[in-house]
Amino acid sequence: MFRNELAQTPVFSGMTKEQMDQILPLMELCQFPQDHVVFQQGQKAEYLYLLLRGEVVIRYKPYDGPPLIIARIEPGGVFGWSSTLGRETYTSAAITADEIIAYRIGSRQLSWLCELFPKTGVILLKRLASVISQGLTETQSQVFDMLSQGVFINHKNGRKG
Repeated sequence: MFRNELAQTPVFSGMTKEQMDQILPLMELCQFPQDHVVFQQGQKAEYLYLLLRGEVVIRYKPYDGPPLIIARIEPGGVFGWSSTLGRETYTSAAITADEIIAYRIGSRQLSWLCELFPKTGVILLKRLASVISQGLTETQSQVFDMLSQGVFINHKNGRKG
C-alpha cells in the first residue's frame, strides 16, 4: 500500500523493482499517534526510520539545560541515524508532532542486506549518507543559531560565560 510513497522518497527514488523487492522485506511499517515517543535519548539504537507521513520532532537534552528541539523531520526524511552510525544509543529523542507513518529497518537487517545484495546495499548506503549528511548540516545550522541567540542575549544583558 505504501510502496509507491516509499519509492518516491529521496532514499528510494529511481530504484529498480528488483532492488525494492530486496529491501522491502527487511523493513517494517510503523504507525504512531501524535505525541508518541518513538525513542528516547540514551535508548539502545536499533532502528533507522524513513518518514512517509506526518512530522517528527528531534529533541536533544543537554546535561545542564532544558531539552532543545534540534530538527523537524518531514515526509521523505530519515531519523534514528545513530543505529547506522555505529552508536550504541540514540543521541537524541524522537517525538511525533502528529500521527505518523514510517518504515524502519534494523541495523542488523541493513548489514544483512549489504552482505547478501552488495550492489543494492551500496546504493542504499550512499543515498542514506546523502540524506543524513544533509540533515546533519541543517541540524548544525539550527544549533549554531540557538547558540548565537543565547550568546547575543547574554552579551546584551551583560552576562558572561
